[in-house]
Amino acid sequence: MKLFYASGACSLSPHIVACEAGIDLDLHKVNLKSHELDNGDDFHKINPKGYVPTLQLEGGEVLTEGPAIIQFLAEQKPDAQLAPPVGTLAYYRMLEWLNFLSAEVHILFRPLFWNGTDKEKEYSRERLVHWFDYIERHLGKGYLMGASFCIADAYLYVLSRWLKIQQFDMSHWPLLQAFQQRMEERPAVQNALQKEGIEPG
Repeated sequence: MKLFYASGACSLSPHIVACEAGIDLDLHKVNLKSHELDNGDDFHKINPKGYVPTLQLEGGEVLTEGPAIIQFLAEQKPDAQLAPPVGTLAYYRMLEWLNFLSAEVHILFRPLFWNGTDKEKEYSRERLVHWFDYIERHLGKGYLMGASFCIADAYLYVLSRWLKIQQFDMSHWPLLQAFQQRMEERPAVQNALQKEGIEPG
């Protein structure tokens, strides 16, 4: 399978999940400004939406949207136990987190990274503080779903890295800081960061 990614973007989440599952992906870097691959090909030919992550399956089918991709990857290797069993309440709790992170948190970073107006940036920063205060209250056992890692944690880890890039005061969230450190101690996370040329921390 091929993962089309941009270094440090939300595509880091499926990259981490693949490493956790022991799935070897063929990595293809995308320039998000020009929408070109390293070889100059037009990325829109792979994904007309023009953004990462994009997963191309062995048969040529293309899967987009991070939450869908990480669920797909987890289900390829059920023995890795990266997600609760389908149909259980825990599984739907995980979906609840994935939808929340995508719809309420991820979207707020867009004005900060992509030239939003001052008013949009101010609103995003205020709402991000609000939502990460909420997340902080759910990290008491180490991960979002308790004491064990699941795929939603990979997504949260990427979003929490963006807080540092945008120079938020991380001291407000000691449990989130501990979560980041715990994640960066995981060999799969270290592997994904190294392959994307990203320094931990």
